[in-house]
Amino acid sequence: MTAPFRLLLVDDHPLVRDGLRARLETVDRFAVVAEAGNAAEALDAVRQHAPDCVLMDISMRDIHGIELTRRLHQSAPDLKVIMLTMHDEPQYVIEAFRAGARGYVLKDSPSAEIIAAIDAVCAGQRWFSARVADALVSASLPEPELTPRERDVLDLIADGLGNKEIATRLDLSVRTVESHRINIKRKFELDSSAALMKFAMERRRDRG
Repeated sequence: MTAPFRLLLVDDHPLVRDGLRARLETVDRFAVVAEAGNAAEALDAVRQHAPDCVLMDISMRDIHGIELTRRLHQSAPDLKVIMLTMHDEPQYVIEAFRAGARGYVLKDSPSAEIIAAIDAVCAGQRWFSARVADALVSASLPEPELTPRERDVLDLIADGLGNKEIATRLDLSVRTVESHRINIKRKFELDSSAALMKFAMERRRDRG
């Protein structure tokens, strides 16, 4: 028989590790050989137990999971790391893979997906949760472009001006200003006036 995949669970919440261990130990081809609640324990467990694969949380109290992944990858380049986290932001995913991770699975994924990720990564493949893959695709799409007049309207929204004040300032009709607001919301998938205001202010802050 083929030897089981040796797994190390790294998470600073014991209940999370307990639940994950209980589920994974029902799979004959997996063997959970160690657990760790912090970076020091994880590094020690890798040295002592030589796991094939690490399931790694990102948000931990001492060292960020991505930084710990980087250290593990430097000390054991063949060790396969799967991030198991609640963070689905594209930047986390990109940083994790740059650090040496081979998989990225969300904690609220079905257990069957976590099992499939371990199988794939241990077989030399990469694995993303479907929601993570969607986020990466969306992040890679070019940002919609604003017309010069839409940029003017957005700047005045960031100043806190209402439609009538913007119309007066730009010498436009109120209906035209409303049309620009609708177009901006449609382009950036903003679902409310509050979301539009927040977007306008964030855009101004990003421009410095």
